[in-house]
Amino acid sequence: MKVLLASVLLIAACAYPSLLVAQEPQEMPKPTVEHKWLSKFHGTWTSKSKGAMGPGQPEMECSGEIVCKPLGEFWIVNDMQGEAFGDPMRGIQTIGYDPEKKKYVGTWVDSMTSFMWKYEGSVDATGKILTLEADGPNFMGDPKTMTKFHDIYEFRSETEMIITSKMLGPDGKWVTFMSGVAKKKK
Repeated sequence: MKVLLASVLLIAACAYPSLLVAQEPQEMPKPTVEHKWLSKFHGTWTSKSKGAMGPGQPEMECSGEIVCKPLGEFWIVNDMQGEAFGDPMRGIQTIGYDPEKKKYVGTWVDSMTSFMWKYEGSVDATGKILTLEADGPNFMGDPKTMTKFHDIYEFRSETEMIITSKMLGPDGKWVTFMSGVAKKKK
């Protein structure tokens, strides 16, 4: 019986060597040009912006700081702190690139709401403007109604970025509710 078992094991070892050899580890993905584009955000930025909570509402000034750090070579994490509409605010944004979707992707959470924003977007032909799109609660109307939003980052130079936030109005037109300038600290 022992001879028979040893023979079966020897035949199996010869016939199926792949069962006995460890498989090669899968090659890790490499960052793409689109991932490298995100390095434009790296650094600490001071921001000043103006915004209104709705049509006919008074415009308010907001200021803050954005600290952008890479998370490996595939993601950035923007930690934003400041004042928004007279209240302290902190937000965390992630942005990466999904090669399968061929889209920039990301999330946003902040200390003023319980909603997690999920982004998809693209860089324009100039290579200077990233537009992120998301669906979110309509804070200028019925908050239970979802609407489309755009967060737009325009790099005017290595040290200046224009940030604009828009939402799709009920008339089908885009309404800018926040815009400002961020300057990179040296």
